[in-house]
Amino acid sequence: MVTAAIGAFLDLSGARLPLVQAPMAGFGGRDLAIAAIGAGAVGSLGCALLDAATVIAEVKAIRAAATGPLNLNFFCHTLPPPPDETAWQQALAPFYAAEGVSPPTAAAPLRRPFDAAMAAAVETIRPEIVSFHFGLPDEPLLARVKASGARVFGNATNVDEAQALAARGCDAIIAQGHEAGGHAGYFLAGHQPIGLAALVPAIVDAVDVPVIAAGGIADPRTVAAAIALGAAAVQIGTAYLQSPEALTGAVHRARLAAAIADDSVFTTLFSGRPARALRNRLIEALGPSNPAAPPFPYASAALAPLRAVAEADGRGDYSPLWAGQSVALARADPAATITARLGAAALGTLS
Repeated sequence: MVTAAIGAFLDLSGARLPLVQAPMAGFGGRDLAIAAIGAGAVGSLGCALLDAATVIAEVKAIRAAATGPLNLNFFCHTLPPPPDETAWQQALAPFYAAEGVSPPTAAAPLRRPFDAAMAAAVETIRPEIVSFHFGLPDEPLLARVKASGARVFGNATNVDEAQALAARGCDAIIAQGHEAGGHAGYFLAGHQPIGLAALVPAIVDAVDVPVIAAGGIADPRTVAAAIALGAAAVQIGTAYLQSPEALTGAVHRARLAAAIADDSVFTTLFSGRPARALRNRLIEALGPSNPAAPPFPYASAALAPLRAVAEADGRGDYSPLWAGQSVALARADPAATITARLGAAALGTLS
């Protein structure tokens, strides 16, 4: 059944299904976006780890293979100066010794915030949707995105954030519950996680734009629950991670297949900012959060040699095994199958 809220989302996005494939920078990619779009959803490309030229090339490939709404997702954090990583490398010293590796000497690629080069890429590509994590860019950059014709989606973890996003002209709000995998997108008052069942109706009542539910949604039951709470659509991430189209590595896939909800915890070890991932050796040894970890997005660099040697040995001991609390509900099905099943549940047409 197409409710008024769902109808508003479908009209806004141009999708056939009230479903957004989560961007998942580094784990989604063009093939997943193509499959989601082809099945009737909003396909997404996470751009936080890409440069502008790569974004343009990836979108060209997606456009050649699929026709439908595409969402480009960007981060809006403030990039601090490079920190002193002495304490972090000292905390990791026992692991370096155990694995027979040394701390890295070269700078690692960083998750970079939306900037003028990316705004120019958006103006060139003209995607249907641009979404932002960790708030919104400064007004001149945001104005360029809007002038391109793109709809703007913002990510909120509480009512204040949702109202702030709506006040700056967002066309839809992604209500990110604490169950969601990957980085918590808070940007106003720090990390104060709220469950999706409380968050969605609160945001629906507080804003006049469509609300997209994200977090803990991976099967028809959880989709139906989100729609019943007032969501106009659902954003699906963890449910896609085992699909053949996802960029998820073999070690990560193996852990996902065996994981339960209790295995998913917030940790700052892999990036310096709270994000949901599966427990592994590093988390068990240092705790989910550790004061020695550098601020976002610098923490990952010192882990690179440890991650490389462990993954080559079939271990995810130092890897960011992103996953939400719905991990046990996910299936290793083709992305088109996942999209069709969950989209049908959102429309209430699942037989």
